[in-house]
Amino acid sequence: MEPQLLHGVTDAVATVVIHHPAKRNAMTAAMWAALPPLLDGLAADPGVRALVLTGEGGTFCAGADISTLRGSPEEAQGLAVRAEEALAAFPKPTLAAIRGHCVGGGSQLAAACDLRFAEEGALFGVTPAKLGIVYPASSTRRLVSLVGPSAAKYLLFSGELIDAGRALRTGLVDEVLPEGELAKRVAEFTRILASRSQLTQAAAKEFADGRTDRDAHWTEQMRAGEDTAEGVAAFLERRPPRFSWALPSRG
Repeated sequence: MEPQLLHGVTDAVATVVIHHPAKRNAMTAAMWAALPPLLDGLAADPGVRALVLTGEGGTFCAGADISTLRGSPEEAQGLAVRAEEALAAFPKPTLAAIRGHCVGGGSQLAAACDLRFAEEGALFGVTPAKLGIVYPASSTRRLVSLVGPSAAKYLLFSGELIDAGRALRTGLVDEVLPEGELAKRVAEFTRILASRSQLTQAAAKEFADGRTDRDAHWTEQMRAGEDTAEGVAAFLERRPPRFSWALPSRG
């Protein structure tokens, strides 16, 4: 099978799989270019309430396929940044499910997700210093926002790999699961995400990502919608809520 991004939707959760096992799921130029339109389609699907990004088999993503850098490194980096920004802008909760190596461009993609769950044994690295590449400013800022300036400098200056335990301590990942339990935990957690109010999630995602001009918009959405009344009623009646607010179609 050619290197590609596979995807499917089950129980309101979209899963995107980086599939290039011959090169530990390294991203080719075509794969970088394919990610933004794929995400656009999934964002527009009202049946999708959360998204999981993962890698085929026992590796998340070993970075960019280095053979793609032989032509124009700047062009290759531009493709990666556009893919990263599209993932960061995905309007519904996103989660990276990480096994094995999460390095270079793989770390870029993982950092662009809202959350990161890793299996014990996973290794993380930000490796442009090994290639003499300037890491993109937007990617650097995103990394700093996750782990802080000192840890970001450690990763960027050295290009060294860190284990899942250290990644958890620095804030690069949110949970570390024993071997064999990642898929179960991701499925359990995304079921929780899919059951919650999209109104709450969408507003929280914008606020957490630093947007400061939409307070009135979200207050009006809460007043005009039915999620708050439904949530309170469900709590008092001791039943699961049936939230109805949905993101408007884009474009």
